[in-house]
Amino acid sequence: MNNRRIMVVDDEVSICEMMKRAFTGSGFEVETAGSAEKAIELIKSYKYLVFFLDLNLPGMNGIELCRSIRKDNPLTITYAVTGYARIFEAFDCRDAGFEDYFTKPVAIKTLLQAAENAFQKLERWGT
Repeated sequence: MNNRRIMVVDDEVSICEMMKRAFTGSGFEVETAGSAEKAIELIKSYKYLVFFLDLNLPGMNGIELCRSIRKDNPLTITYAVTGYARIFEAFDCRDAGFEDYFTKPVAIKTLLQAAENAFQKLERWGT
């Protein structure tokens, strides 16, 4: 698959940078955004298939962003990454269309494996 491009959306610059380094080092192309609004702007100019979204974003939150992404691109795979895990959020994440839910701090190898699994699934779908 040629398009192994990931978008990471997190308002913490250090987390975006760390995830970008880790994913890039594993052969993925990575774009980062510090807000849902910036992510939506970037999505208009490039097709992303895999997303890692922080839930607690300024402005539009990660759950709303996931719904927006999946409405326009139902075959994308989105993962929630949050430092504020609450029980109701897990249900809301499933309802919004997230593939899985990770609580910070999360091991980078766990996120790398999730990305690999996502692209393998997309290949099976013929995306």
